[in-house]
Amino acid sequence: MRRRGLLALVVVSAVIVAAALVALVVDSRQVRGSPEQVGQAYLDAWAAENLTKMRERVASPPADFLDQHRRLSTDLQVLSIKLTAKAIVRRGEQAADMPFQGVRQIGELGQWAFSSVLHLAVRDGEWKVVWTPETLHPGVAANEKMRITEVHVPGTELLTRQGKPLPHDSGAETYFKDLTGKIDELDSSPPAGWAIQVVSATGRSRNLVVFREPTERTYRTTLDWWTQAAAARALDGVGKPAAIVAIQPSTGEVRAVADRLPGQGAFYKAYPPGSTFKIITAAALLESQMNPDTAVGCPARYTIPAGRTFDNYHNEAHGTVTFRQAFALSCDTTFSRLAVERLGQGRLRRQAAEFGFGGNLKSGLGGVCGSVRPAGNGDELGGDAIGQNSVEATPLCMALVAAAVENGTWRPPRLMSETAVKRLEISGRPKPRALPAPVVSQLRSMMGAVVTDGTAASSGLPKGVSGKTGTAQPTSGEDHAWFVGYRGDLAFAVFVEHGGAGADAAAPIAARFLDAL
Repeated sequence: MRRRGLLALVVVSAVIVAAALVALVVDSRQVRGSPEQVGQAYLDAWAAENLTKMRERVASPPADFLDQHRRLSTDLQVLSIKLTAKAIVRRGEQAADMPFQGVRQIGELGQWAFSSVLHLAVRDGEWKVVWTPETLHPGVAANEKMRITEVHVPGTELLTRQGKPLPHDSGAETYFKDLTGKIDELDSSPPAGWAIQVVSATGRSRNLVVFREPTERTYRTTLDWWTQAAAARALDGVGKPAAIVAIQPSTGEVRAVADRLPGQGAFYKAYPPGSTFKIITAAALLESQMNPDTAVGCPARYTIPAGRTFDNYHNEAHGTVTFRQAFALSCDTTFSRLAVERLGQGRLRRQAAEFGFGGNLKSGLGGVCGSVRPAGNGDELGGDAIGQNSVEATPLCMALVAAAVENGTWRPPRLMSETAVKRLEISGRPKPRALPAPVVSQLRSMMGAVVTDGTAASSGLPKGVSGKTGTAQPTSGEDHAWFVGYRGDLAFAVFVEHGGAGADAAAPIAARFLDAL
């Protein structure tokens, strides 16, 4: 009897389950339409401005459904709308989403592109559009209004020297924005445009899209599109604030400024340049009757008489070497000792001034170079000689130093054409300064040795590069990383804030930059 009862219970359960499945299949077959059909029909009716058919596809449309659509078209002067459906995304058996792209023609102002989503669900046995005000335009709440209003717009368009916009995520966008504003300030009647604005219940507004009249005030900057793109991509993946500035030595024109430092740091924030400043110290020493083949000592430590002790990086000792080798190996002890012995009475500061230190650069956007305070004693002079103590420089400044060595003449930087710079009424621009030809020739051989036999020899730099690594010690935090140099008629500075050693962090970035050109 128990077995018969159990068998009967199993049979009854199976019948119930089967009936439920049949009912589910029947119910599924009774759902009218599909989300694809309903969504496309809604978009087709919208594009045809058939509001009645649109409302028929909506589940529980609001009483003012038609008025909301008409009001938006009237207020924003919508002449037409194009809508393109994307692939349906199913949310189970009873719901789905249809993303779509829209383009509204706003009067004679232009096209306004937007993206939105149709939410669809089964209601009373058929697929319907679940409508909200954001279906009309995303990001606009029910209590917000849209309007067309006149606004002031930039009247200047800046382009690269090829006449192209900046590469994507180039690091020069804020420079272009500020320079555009500076040019527009000179206009007594700034141009106006039109914007579609969203106005909240409290009266605050924000622009959704801005239209402006085409302007003839278009300037080409000195930035080279390809060089700018290479610099920007070389910084991709660098986990710390960094910058690359590239200069054409023969003209002083800025070819790239990929700046991911705070506050336009590549032009305006001075950092201790570390051993890259040894280019200037070496120039001063070469003028004091030294030459690259002069024998010098490079001990691990050097103590100024009755003063400070200087150590080489990792306490490396190289014994007696040539001055060229001491430069290539970046011997702090050598340069500190020689500066104290040979560069008194402000000779180092005067040499730095020949490379632009101590003045504004007036590139068309501004910019500063660097500074060196008067040394009060041997300790301070020894520190200045290796780019520490009082010495500070911007990446722009150090790119100009490398450019001066390559060309033999220090030139002020320029971000725009000479005509445009004159229009900005820039006066007091520094004059080009020719450097002593023998010193320049010797510096070139020493910077070449850095890449072939010195601290940058294993950094992967391509052939033809000359430069100088730098590892600078800030007042707090990890060391700053530098590499400055040139190849042909292109000089550059790479800087990584708190990046560590210049040979490990900055020089490989320079290699990526140059390899991409």
